[in-house]
Amino acid sequence: MKKILITGKNSYVGNSFAEWAQQYSEKYEIDKISLRNDAWKEVDFSKYDVVLHVAGIAHRKETKENASLYYKVNTALAYKVAEKAKNSGVKYFVFLSSMSVYGLETGEINIHTVPNPKTNYGKSKLEAEEQIKMLEDSSFKLAILRPPMIYGKGCKGNYPRLARIATKSPVFPKIDNRRSMIYIDNLSEFIRILIDKEKVGLFFPQNSDYVRTYDMVRMIANVHGKKIKGIKLFNLIINHFNLKIFNKVFGNLTYDKSLSAQINYIPITFKETIKLTEMKERG
Repeated sequence: MKKILITGKNSYVGNSFAEWAQQYSEKYEIDKISLRNDAWKEVDFSKYDVVLHVAGIAHRKETKENASLYYKVNTALAYKVAEKAKNSGVKYFVFLSSMSVYGLETGEINIHTVPNPKTNYGKSKLEAEEQIKMLEDSSFKLAILRPPMIYGKGCKGNYPRLARIATKSPVFPKIDNRRSMIYIDNLSEFIRILIDKEKVGLFFPQNSDYVRTYDMVRMIANVHGKKIKGIKLFNLIINHFNLKIFNKVFGNLTYDKSLSAQINYIPITFKETIKLTEMKERG
């Protein structure tokens, strides 16, 4: 049995992973701790085989006033946790980073794409990666995950905004875009297999298929017994002005699928993930 410590007691990814792993209760013993105060420094890490570090600052508007908080939490705190894990004899450390380290709003990310973050969130995550990597050696294995947009029951970010539109609006822009995304249970299973195999390096989990924003909205509407009509009236406007807010929703942003081939598993299909998310939300 592997003993896993999740750092980030209120983390969406951490709690989702713990819930997912319950179906394998004979294989894993999981504890969660908060990092909101210094009490975690007194926790005995030595009894754990794995530390899954998912605590961090995200999904908030960036300002000059909160800029330093990103580096305090996402970088400095992450390093301190990794350092304590190594000094306590933990053999395997999993760090949740982000696609944001690339700083791209549109385009395809492949093996040759160089990280170039534009936000404090992305910069702080990349700095954490670089600092934690310095701790890696033969006795302290490290896996870094850079997932794209994560969605599922209780998620934050763009998905709930799109879901609200899907249940209220009769029309939606029908733009032929492609985006890499990952359903939370697919991410949890990816992490579970990663931990089992103790693989090291950079990992890019994503659903098996790219997502068209219009298809996502249409499927959400269908689950709720509604129909939504795709319109192309706004396509020229959206494509012409190239506004940041539109790029986040309608732009193309994908991982080359070859990047995600390191872990062999069968993810839940996109259509099924929408059903699961929306039915759970309603039920």
